[in-house]
Amino acid sequence: DLYRKVFVFRKDPNDAYVVLRAKLEQPLQNFTLCLRSYTDLTRPYSLFSYATKVQDNEILLFKPKPSEYRFFVGGKFVTFRVPEGRGDWEHVCAGWESATGIAEFWLNGKPWPRKGLQKGYTVGMEGAIMLGQEQDAFGGGFDVYNSFSGELADVYLWDMGLSPDKMRAAYRSLRLPPAVLAWKSLSYEVKGDVVVKSRLQE
Repeated sequence: DLYRKVFVFRKDPNDAYVVLRAKLEQPLQNFTLCLRSYTDLTRPYSLFSYATKVQDNEILLFKPKPSEYRFFVGGKFVTFRVPEGRGDWEHVCAGWESATGIAEFWLNGKPWPRKGLQKGYTVGMEGAIMLGQEQDAFGGGFDVYNSFSGELADVYLWDMGLSPDKMRAAYRSLRLPPAVLAWKSLSYEVKGDVVVKSRLQE
């Protein structure tokens, strides 16, 4: 249970990351990914990377520059332009559904215009999931200049789309539905220079 805790990725750049283990019953037709990050990086970095043996960017949440997020599903991506952070925590949720190919993006509890992505695609099951690095190969192939440094918290992955109410609840750290990856019952392994610390602010 990592309630009120954070992962601190200390060095820049390095090969630190956190491996996550999810209990997936079946391939994903829908999912929602949420997490909170705090960094002063201005270069590109990866927040969440889910790779399978056939597709290294099966799910990827990537920030190429301070004014942009890229959300990948099955190797294709959509871009969401955002205001440059004011040096505060950023809470991001990205949702996707196969049937419509609609990608949703929420920043700090506010929805961005929805975009089309990978209609009819299915996300594979046997995934390697990690925080803080982008996988260019299954479980590895890192580029240090895409590594994250800073603090990460409140990581969740649901095998369904969340309602707008639940998206806002995630932002406010309220009660949430059961998830395949949940911050309050996270199965994880720290690799390299990552430290678990208490959160400094609410």
